Amino acid sequence: MPELLCHPHSPSRVARAVSAQATRTPDGKLSLHYALHGEVARMNIAPPAAPRIGWKLWRRTCCEVFVRADGEGGYHEFNFSPSGEWAAYAFTGYREGTSLLDETLNPQVAVESRDERLDLYALVDLARLSPPYARGRLRLGLAVIIEEHNGGMSYWALKHAQGKPDFHHRDAFALELDEVRH
Repeated sequence: MPELLCHPHSPSRVARAVSAQATRTPDGKLSLHYALHGEVARMNIAPPAAPRIGWKLWRRTCCEVFVRADGEGGYHEFNFSPSGEWAAYAFTGYREGTSLLDETLNPQVAVESRDERLDLYALVDLARLSPPYARGRLRLGLAVIIEEHNGGMSYWALKHAQGKPDFHHRDAFALELDEVRH
């Protein structure tokens, strides 16, 4: 599973490593797996809740994926909390035209936690998000935000753009999923 890089402006005192993986299933779903290694007890993890849309999940520990069709300017963002809450947004361009997507997307989120590791699994129906996403070539940005009990935040991604942490930046869409062909 590819390791995510901690942004140099926000080092973590509690996470040793973070990794993430994304694959497309044969039926057009996006399967995501995030693994957070370190002092999980010192991470600010939201308690379990009913699966539902959450608000401002990025203010606490959460896993994120940014999805866009190759060559397109618009994109979608998903936030997954270890609580089971999730949020989804649609953008027409870089941080533009955002709208919160509705509960019909209903991604599946599961979490496993042990002493030194937290695993979050998510499954998103790409056809519900945008029919071309189910089979077309995609660019993804995989990211994790970790909030520590002392209030410190660290930002992890496959690739960081220059400057402050910015998962929306085009350079952060570093993972490519090939077009599905029959």
